[in-house]
Amino acid sequence: MQSLYEAAGGREGMLRLAHAWHTRVMADEIVSHAFSHGFHPEHTERLAAYWAEALGGPGTYTDSISDETSVVRLHSGNGPHEEMDRRAIACFDRALEDVGLTAEPLRTVLHDYFAWVTNASMSRYHKSAGDVPDDLIIPKWSWDGLHC
Repeated sequence: MQSLYEAAGGREGMLRLAHAWHTRVMADEIVSHAFSHGFHPEHTERLAAYWAEALGGPGTYTDSISDETSVVRLHSGNGPHEEMDRRAIACFDRALEDVGLTAEPLRTVLHDYFAWVTNASMSRYHKSAGDVPDDLIIPKWSWDGLHC
């Protein structure tokens, strides 16, 4: 069976989706606050590589960019932000439409992945980035959901 990464268009599909999502969040008055202190100049490429690895594609993110612990730490220590998370997920859903990833079940599985990673994985350590363990690995997601 084809991986989610392949079904979403491989590397080019991930890049299109990351660009569409980033464009949407930067236009959102609440979510854009997360980027108010700046962001890496290759943010969309790095995000696409992260999603690719999580969705069954190559391990480029952990091989040459960073690791899960660093990603989670970057998103930690900012207190709860449910409204921002909800809006980031809505931006993702609209980005899926923007790039034509609307066929089922792919759209729903990608939505479920992004909602889970936003609400569970990236939001786990509200109090302090120092609480994030040193040995996290990128969670893998497939057509059946999370694979440990």
